[in-house]
Amino acid sequence: MAIVLNPYLSFDGDARQAMEFYRSVFGGELTMNTFGDFGAADQPGADKIMHASLAADHGIRLMASDTAPGMEHKPGSAITVSLSGDDGDRLRDYWQKLSDGGSVSMPLEKQMWGDEFGMCTDRYGVPWMVNISQG
Repeated sequence: MAIVLNPYLSFDGDARQAMEFYRSVFGGELTMNTFGDFGAADQPGADKIMHASLAADHGIRLMASDTAPGMEHKPGSAITVSLSGDDGDRLRDYWQKLSDGGSVSMPLEKQMWGDEFGMCTDRYGVPWMVNISQG
């Protein structure tokens, strides 16, 4: 198996909703297991996501979990998920869906280096960059 780099996102109780949202953006197969699935069924937070994985087309894979009960959630501010490639229609569709309900810090538009580029933060607080190569 080749080495694969997977963004692993941490959420404060809304991993299920976030991963379902990402599946609506990227498509693909989503698997989720709760803390209860792994033996903590009678514990607080048993319905929260211990591990989720979304495997979509074009090499897109996201993983996520809710913060384990008793642990502090520390949203990351030093990471941005980047999507890039030359499939402009697909990337524009991803952009539209990711920015819907979120905030746009840089509109997706042609940049001085010739590509289309934009930055947004989705409705779950995850920052994204989208770059469409112009060849």
